[in-house]
Amino acid sequence: MKKIVKNLFPAIYLVVIAFSAASCNKTQAAPAAAPGQPVDLTYAAEKSLPSVVYIKSVINSKTQTVEYSDPFEDFFSDPFGGFFGRGQGNNGTRKRQVQTPKRAAAGSGVIISADGYIVTNNHVVDGADELTVTLNENSKEYSARIIGADKTTDLALIKIDAKDLPAIVIANSDNVKIGEWVLAVGNPLGLNNTVTAGIVSAKARQMGEGVASMIQTDAAINQGNSGGALVNTRGELIGINAMIYSQTGSNIGYGFAIPTAIMNKVVEDIKKYGAVQRAMIGIKGSDVSNYVDMEKEKGNEIDLGTMEGIYIAEVVEDGAAAAAGLQKGDVITAIDGKKVKKFGELQGIMAQKRPGDKVSVTYLRNKKEKTATLTLKNEQGTTKVVKNADVDILGIDVRPITDSQKKQLEISYGLEVLKVSGGKMKEAGVPKGFIIQNVNDQPMRSFDDLQQAVKDAKDQMLVIKGLYPTGKRGGFVVYLQNE
Repeated sequence: MKKIVKNLFPAIYLVVIAFSAASCNKTQAAPAAAPGQPVDLTYAAEKSLPSVVYIKSVINSKTQTVEYSDPFEDFFSDPFGGFFGRGQGNNGTRKRQVQTPKRAAAGSGVIISADGYIVTNNHVVDGADELTVTLNENSKEYSARIIGADKTTDLALIKIDAKDLPAIVIANSDNVKIGEWVLAVGNPLGLNNTVTAGIVSAKARQMGEGVASMIQTDAAINQGNSGGALVNTRGELIGINAMIYSQTGSNIGYGFAIPTAIMNKVVEDIKKYGAVQRAMIGIKGSDVSNYVDMEKEKGNEIDLGTMEGIYIAEVVEDGAAAAAGLQKGDVITAIDGKKVKKFGELQGIMAQKRPGDKVSVTYLRNKKEKTATLTLKNEQGTTKVVKNADVDILGIDVRPITDSQKKQLEISYGLEVLKVSGGKMKEAGVPKGFIIQNVNDQPMRSFDDLQQAVKDAKDQMLVIKGLYPTGKRGGFVVYLQNE
């Protein structure tokens, strides 16, 4: 499984920033390079291979209701009320149930702690009903559960029930230098336990609107490498392999890895809050060089006093930048005293921040340098930490009820329990097929409603009311696990 980027996005982005600096663990020095070799990569491979795992994800077959168009509906509507399979008054749109096939895919993951925590890509585990992790050293298989995932950064944290695992040493990706040798470790194209060598080709690459400040490498990355390790010559983790830049779907020179500076922040947030904390600086803009080039193409001569930094094209109303007095046309040149030349670097610096944190911004206005202190905000425009319920605690999969269920049970909303895999719901006796209508007297129309109810639960208790598939009403009391 992999993620492929075919086109670089324009360098105009709403800065949604919330990543954190990684801790730097030390290990013994790698041996000196052998004569005639630029660097000895055998040590890095030996150190890192045991920490990289094979992940198999399975999405089970499901029954789905789909809409389709019938171009002859208006001409041959059924006068017998659907007896012959045609409906009336649907404007040519009809529904039918289809059975989706069972699907399996594979990727890689990196063991980050001896007690079973593994980091991989979100797109490796997204939608999976079953996850199986196979260790490199002894080929032992484990069932894995998803602790949390984040689509924006394309990272996921999963866990297996095991001890004394060979956790990788995590380096500080901020110290990575362009031109240094690296290894990509993973399971590409079904070939387990594979390493490919290359160098760091660039840093702070902006790839799309989500994953930012990525490490670019020419070490070959292919299908199955997703979620694997990018390591330095000491075998220390510097990034999680995530995508390739390709027109064909296969490696043609460049791959991209999510730096450990981002990874550590995501892991910490998932463990502590159940959700990644995103801090917004509150601007839209582009690299100064790109802005100047675009204006020149229009025949405009622009002199901002610099060709490096972030040109502010728009200040978001009620955002952190607006509150600090920044304006359209300003150029951000440094954050907390560290220079920024492009958006990827800005996001790398802001990797350490959360909503409520303060940053010092240096900027140019009419070529004159100024400074301002910004208090970063979250996506809701406040400085509060956003917490989500730990899905592991609930131990169930749910979905909003279908139109046919609404009609049959004569209700307008509810969440059907599709699967009970363990956790507090199973302990309380909530069965598969039960329809949850209210939790702590709050209506349940979406999974977000359930998440919010758990988050707001007083005394760590959920009072659940709903219906069995037969229409019989019932209820349960679920006691949540205290943190």
